[in-house]
Amino acid sequence: MTTDPRPLYTRATAQAARLLEAVRPEQLSAPTPCAEYDVRALLGHIVGGTRGIAAVGETGTERGEPVAAPEVPDDGWAGAYGEVRERALKAWESDERMASSVTVPWGKIPGRAALSAFVMETVAHTWDLSEAIGRPFALDPELAEFSLATAREALPEGPREGRPFGAPVPAPEGAGAYERLAAWLGRVPLSRA
Repeated sequence: MTTDPRPLYTRATAQAARLLEAVRPEQLSAPTPCAEYDVRALLGHIVGGTRGIAAVGETGTERGEPVAAPEVPDDGWAGAYGEVRERALKAWESDERMASSVTVPWGKIPGRAALSAFVMETVAHTWDLSEAIGRPFALDPELAEFSLATAREALPEGPREGRPFGAPVPAPEGAGAYERLAAWLGRVPLSRA
């Protein structure tokens, strides 16, 4: 993959930050397309996962960062994400980090490939959250197209034992970029679940 994922990661995290600000307190216990998470748990995963993304950028490894954020109060999700987002963006600024190898849960890979995967993860969870809170605004389709290309390259078409995404499901005829990405990652919109 030759595209520099840094500008896309900046856009993906800005979109996620805007969406986190739209979450209302009464939505925190709502279901998400990611069956193991309600909105509150998904927010914890987004904040905790971004801490791991920042750690990889800073040190070359996640260092076993927890993929949750139980210490964040219900009214603090947007602020917590804003802080860790800035940390992650700074951690991935250098060309050296992009060219060097990093260790992520699925192996040792080039930094550029890792950040591309992190764009995909951010975009996928942004869609999950958007679905859960009623799609308050249109999401950037270019981010979904990039993420779908990344997912198709990184994830097999068949069973995905030991991976965080389920096997692909059919996308409906005429599906947009986000619904096609979600389908490749084994998700369906809540309206079809």
